[in-house]
Amino acid sequence: MNPFSINLVLAVVWAALIGELTIASLIIGFIVGYVTLWAMQPLFPTSRYCAKAVGLLMLAVFFLWELLVSSLKVAWSVVTPLRHSKPGVISVPLDVSSDTQITVLANFISLTPGSLSLDVSDDRKHLLVHAMFIENPDDYRQEIKQGVEHRVREALRS
Repeated sequence: MNPFSINLVLAVVWAALIGELTIASLIIGFIVGYVTLWAMQPLFPTSRYCAKAVGLLMLAVFFLWELLVSSLKVAWSVVTPLRHSKPGVISVPLDVSSDTQITVLANFISLTPGSLSLDVSDDRKHLLVHAMFIENPDDYRQEIKQGVEHRVREALRS
């Protein structure tokens, strides 16, 4: 049984011990189960469950922050009379290699207001991105590589 399955079982057991089978008790049970599994990591030496869960949580928090910042930036550009946008299409070299990582990265970029992933090269080494605010293409590439791509690679590495 893998650690995620054990965590689900612990969540159900927690809800049964509390005597309430509600979403809130299952979530609390899942958190308690996760903390328990984190404390018992030496029993699962080959599992990266706890590290992956933290990485995915950090990716989600980073995504929400980027969503907020880019939404405000796009909204400000729309409501002000001056044109602040400098749109462009750039090619971003990829360090991520798996289909899952590339898909999550491309979707992350597309879900962020003001940017859109257009295509992945046939050799899966470059991602074509359209962005609304490109002051300097090299800076924008670094922003993607050090921000989004780095977090996707950390959260989804094998």
